[in-house]
Amino acid sequence: MAKAITLQIPDHLYEPLLKRAKQIGEKPEQIVLLWIECAVKRFTDDPLLQLAGAFESDKTDVSERHDHYIGQSVRDDNE
Repeated sequence: MAKAITLQIPDHLYEPLLKRAKQIGEKPEQIVLLWIECAVKRFTDDPLLQLAGAFESDKTDVSERHDHYIGQSVRDDNE
């Protein structure tokens, strides 16, 4: 069963959306639905998410600063 969602899209986002829809002969709603499908598929099919919570750490900001911690680990290994 499908669900309805009503979105208010600001003009600065709607205008390019409408332009793209006209270019490919689709309704803006169809493009938004496709984008949502792609986004949902990306985070539901991510095999790395299976590892979420598998490791313990005293760090609480790994999701935001993972590059920092990886770089720090590489630097420590080279010392």
